[in-house]
Amino acid sequence: MFDIIQEQGFVTVQDLAGTFNVTPQTVRRDINTLCAKGLVQRHHGGVGMTFSTENLDYSNRQILYQAEKQRIARMVAENIPSRASLFINIGTTTEEVAKALHGHERLRVITNNLNVATILRGNENIETLVAGGLVRHRDCGIVGESAIDFIGQFKADYGIIGISGIDLDGTLLDYDYREVRAAQAIIENSRKVYLVADHSKFGRNAMVRMGTLEDIDALFTDLMPPQPLTEALERANVQLFVAQPPA
Repeated sequence: MFDIIQEQGFVTVQDLAGTFNVTPQTVRRDINTLCAKGLVQRHHGGVGMTFSTENLDYSNRQILYQAEKQRIARMVAENIPSRASLFINIGTTTEEVAKALHGHERLRVITNNLNVATILRGNENIETLVAGGLVRHRDCGIVGESAIDFIGQFKADYGIIGISGIDLDGTLLDYDYREVRAAQAIIENSRKVYLVADHSKFGRNAMVRMGTLEDIDALFTDLMPPQPLTEALERANVQLFVAQPPA
């Protein structure tokens, strides 16, 4: 099982059950054993590797915790007024935020994410400015010095950023140094910074340091963080918004 997970990066429980001709309950038990050894990370509906050097494929991240990301996005949109200016960076959760903003009026959005630009392009109430630079084929994120220079020309009301992992000590982590540089530029040029992250990011390992909780104003997530992270949020005076599932 571990060899298959290692090769594919992410595998669903149903696929593993079919491969080994066992029940999903048996697969989940084996996944729990691997998780206890720190070899893999459990996700909704499946399991993935815990590499600190490489993220899951974009197509897999799009479907992971999609409902949770949509709830987070709606809560963020409720805290963004019309006629505001905002940065939106690279990530599947930030893309859900872009979708949730469609009811707003007179927004100006600066982004280094072509997917965000595509989501917003048909909305006449939102003016979209797109950074130039190197376009990553895997997720349509725009990175590089040109993107950083472009971001630095603005001072936006809000910066909406995603993240790959939040260490329990409050360190913000990601996988791509170039993406981190662009996110840091957004943080530096935003009056308020909103971090959007589902609960799978809590304690998740990644090798590039983006910053700390002191760099953000609010965390929007779908479950209460573990106690060490909650205490770190309180020390950093970061607002916590938890998007609960509907009753």
